[in-house]
Amino acid sequence: MRRSLKWFAVLTTIGMLFILLGGALVTKTDSGMGCGRSWPLCNGEIIPTDITVELVIELAHRVVSGAVGLLVLILSYWSWKSIGYIRETKFLSLLSIIFLVLQGLIGAAAVVWGQSDFILAAHFGISLISFAAVFLLTLLIFEIDKKFEAEKLVLDPQMKKHIIGVTIYSFIVVYTGALVRHVNASLVCRDWPFCINEEPGIPVSFHEWVQMGHRFAAGLIFIWIGYITFLAIKNYKHQKVVYWGWIVSFILVSLQVAAGALVVITQLNLYIALAHAFFISCLFGVLSYFILLTSRSKKNEALLHEKIEGSEKINIQPTLSIRPE
Repeated sequence: MRRSLKWFAVLTTIGMLFILLGGALVTKTDSGMGCGRSWPLCNGEIIPTDITVELVIELAHRVVSGAVGLLVLILSYWSWKSIGYIRETKFLSLLSIIFLVLQGLIGAAAVVWGQSDFILAAHFGISLISFAAVFLLTLLIFEIDKKFEAEKLVLDPQMKKHIIGVTIYSFIVVYTGALVRHVNASLVCRDWPFCINEEPGIPVSFHEWVQMGHRFAAGLIFIWIGYITFLAIKNYKHQKVVYWGWIVSFILVSLQVAAGALVVITQLNLYIALAHAFFISCLFGVLSYFILLTSRSKKNEALLHEKIEGSEKINIQPTLSIRPE
């Protein structure tokens, strides 16, 4: 059964990636109104008659989201029953369902009633949380065979702060990137990395501020993850999960920055734009796993202190000696 659960978890995780990329495709091709102001039907019809490219993209995204949503429900229930004894399982199961439903409701509300660009920009981030929960559930399932064992992992306080800080900050990067798309500011700055246009200087319009704000946020996370990777290479060679995890994170954030630059240089090439969304999704999944390791580290540290204190108590126990008078 566990082998079947593993394959099902992998399939569901891949499905969640398709939801993320499908949502990005809908936004980048302006297909959000492909089915009109009708949800869950398309133009009020079960089988649409007036077929357009936008309709196909929007309808395909809805069908994939519905099918994968069912997979997430099954995976959550199956994981709860099969590996519910692992302390993170039930929390992640609930998290994956709650945020999947939330992102679906926001998408439906945007179609039926319309939403501001600032609210729609949060849609991708909400979907990322659901994806990360499913991804971590998959890792927990594989952890049964000690593929991702973290029982002896202890992180120093500095690394813990960096992990929590950069993961929270990644949401700012994701939000600003989504806002760039939703306010149609992707190509407002025709140069990279600076917004020169006709005359060099600070941004002069709202759209330029949105674009350059995202570039600044992306540059900062690139530097931050680069520094954490340096610390991991320097101090965690003996802990391969942390060592290689941060190397992979730095590769992903480098690809993310490169894809962002190419989006501008190629004048919004669709494949590169989708790769841009793919890299940030994978990066957030890795950062989420580091959050899981941080919570494990706290538990392991407490157990380590208990062992040390217990051994000290044994060593300092007074011994009675009876001397003859």
